[in-house]
Amino acid sequence: MKLRSKAAALLLLALAALLLALLSLRAGRSEPPASPGHPASAPQRHPAPLPARPPGSRALPGARPRAPRRRPPRPRPRAGRRGAGSLDKLARRPGQLRSVHAVLPPELWIHLAVVACGNRLEETLVMLKSAVLFSHRKIQFHIFTEDSLKPEFDKQLRQWPDSYTKKFEHRIYPITFSVGNPQEWKKLFKPCAAQRLFLPVILKDVDSLLYVDTDVLFLRPVDDIWKLLRQFNSTQLAAMAPEHEIPKIGWYSRFARHPFYGSAGVNSGVMLMNLTRIRSTQFKNSMTRTGLAWEDMLYPLYQAYRDAITWGDQDLLNIIFYFNPERLYLFPCQWNYRPDHCMYGSNCREAEREGVSVLHGNRGVYHDDKQPTFKALYEAMRDFPFQDNLFQSMYYPLQLKFLETVHTLCGRIPQVFLKQIEKTMRRAYEKHVIIHVGPDHTH
Repeated sequence: MKLRSKAAALLLLALAALLLALLSLRAGRSEPPASPGHPASAPQRHPAPLPARPPGSRALPGARPRAPRRRPPRPRPRAGRRGAGSLDKLARRPGQLRSVHAVLPPELWIHLAVVACGNRLEETLVMLKSAVLFSHRKIQFHIFTEDSLKPEFDKQLRQWPDSYTKKFEHRIYPITFSVGNPQEWKKLFKPCAAQRLFLPVILKDVDSLLYVDTDVLFLRPVDDIWKLLRQFNSTQLAAMAPEHEIPKIGWYSRFARHPFYGSAGVNSGVMLMNLTRIRSTQFKNSMTRTGLAWEDMLYPLYQAYRDAITWGDQDLLNIIFYFNPERLYLFPCQWNYRPDHCMYGSNCREAEREGVSVLHGNRGVYHDDKQPTFKALYEAMRDFPFQDNLFQSMYYPLQLKFLETVHTLCGRIPQVFLKQIEKTMRRAYEKHVIIHVGPDHTH
């Protein structure tokens, strides 16, 4: 009995030792699985590699077979299932930038409006050409014109090179006046010029708008004047430049028989507008104590001042902002540079410092010999071939033409006209000519 009891005790001790060995070996071989609550972005922890099993050994009872590690399969695109973005990436070479115009949503476009009637077809096309030539963002042209000019506008714009037509879209509208007598509005000043007063009513889906006369030329990107919208305060809804920098010799201070903005009046040839604010604002006027909406105010103002106004719709705008001065943002004369700024001596300091940004050739100076500097700029823009080099085909010929205009006061300050052109052309040149500098392997 004693021998049996000793043998049983030894057997139990051996079994206990074997069980402890098995438990420790199993704990060393396996780890508890990762918690399913880990977020997808958390880093994955990988267990340490197991020691190699000796050849010929068998797996211990109860141990789980270890599956081989596999990488997750990469999703392979199916033929015919690529999106537009993927195709665009494939079409570009490595390092090539994606075109801004291809991805810019319509709400970020620049909206540019012009009214053209009579013999203003060529002048308008040259203005649109200057806008497209230097612009970085896409432009939506809103062209208001007579029925007889619509086919020619559409034909001419579609003939421009593809590299420029992709930078804009255009819509052509008829001449319409929503209140009052259409014939009175049409003959108020220059043919159809009063149409600009009705743009907030017609373009109901446009939030902001840049209106320019047909005789305007952009000498720098339209994007730059569009940025002035950001400088409006909470009450301002439109921007124009002064009619004159020296009020004492300005037209309004000497001859106007109606109220006008400030001490010199404003010129409406270049007008930046927040149309949403204009449509939602009640305006003060001299006829009613309560405010009126934009459309409801136009015809009563015209009837009240029809015998006093000289410059038509521009005078009506001056009257409106005389009674509502807090609604107007006044931008510098470089954004609406006219012969008045140099024909009596240079009086636009912003243009002297930064150069002319927007040229306004009013009084027909593009087509006569009264101001040859303005005419030279217009003809250079009109005759410039789209695909030619800007410096060779525009800038250098302009310098030579300006030498022939030094007998005029405007011609004596060529740097005022050329400063922004040169800067704009350099920016365009640097954008298309990229120099890649590689690492220096000489050391």
